[in-house]
Amino acid sequence: MKYVQFGNTGQRVSRMCLGSMMFGHRCDETEAARIVSASLDRGVDNIDTAAGYSQGVTEEILGRIIKGKRDGLFIGTKVTRSTDAEWILKSLDESLRRMQLDHVDLYMIHWPRPHMNVEAMMQALDQTVSAGKTRLVGCSNFPAWLIGHCNAIAERNGWAKLVCNQVNYSAGVRGVEVEILPQARAEGIAITTYQPLMGGILAGRYVPGEPIPHGTRASGEQRMVDRLATMGDRINRFNALARELGLLPGQLAIAWVNHSPGVTSPIVGCSTVAQVRESLAAFDRDLTDEEYSAVNAIFDDQPPSPTEWNDFPRLRASFELLAP
Repeated sequence: MKYVQFGNTGQRVSRMCLGSMMFGHRCDETEAARIVSASLDRGVDNIDTAAGYSQGVTEEILGRIIKGKRDGLFIGTKVTRSTDAEWILKSLDESLRRMQLDHVDLYMIHWPRPHMNVEAMMQALDQTVSAGKTRLVGCSNFPAWLIGHCNAIAERNGWAKLVCNQVNYSAGVRGVEVEILPQARAEGIAITTYQPLMGGILAGRYVPGEPIPHGTRASGEQRMVDRLATMGDRINRFNALARELGLLPGQLAIAWVNHSPGVTSPIVGCSTVAQVRESLAAFDRDLTDEEYSAVNAIFDDQPPSPTEWNDFPRLRASFELLAP
């Protein structure tokens, strides 16, 4: 496992971030423990979770699994539901209780909300750092202008700044290449990316034009059916390129994100230990610039669009996120 600096914080983390969202949802605690063990054995020290995953059950499972193994791990969690100051403080206390920890390493705002009181939000985040309940604070799914606004407020008041942005990014969902990734490179903001397989579309499990296998993550999801229908030719070309490079499609998808400028750590969420072992192998393969460009050539004509897959165009133009 290779390691990378977490933005400009001085913290070193593994290139792979283990996502825990499936714990308690699509895998039980026994399988979750196997997933964590396989990841730690390969040098992964970066683990992501959130208060909202399975109504807190995910954090409880993760806490039991890492008990006695906390030293050396970089644990990040997210506050869900609200950006109100009181809730930010309460949610972190609840997360720490569920994970049986005295602090996390990273505490993030999960989503921007309409009519946010940004100054009160940033003050509350600073209080979590001052209280020793988190070492760093960050955000998820924030447009670049909002990060800049938040950190300007923090700078004026001597408060902790947002040091990372967790975003949706894959070869087929590229909206963050506008403003988000350039800002991260310019200002030393860490970028962790979720859904590198595009919700499973790039995993090679689904064949465009054929029924989605029962029991898979995409079964019963109309948006997956629609995406397969609209991107069928691109997905077939992507799968063919993976075969040509001697990789599984999911490995190529992760390796592509890993090669992308501005990305700190792709988040890999798995529901089986077999999936995590397959994904770990992707971090052993450094794409060449030519291989990276070959993937780009397949998806470069996919413009960013304001859909549930990629909300950044809408957020970039939103006047409703700030309090009147």
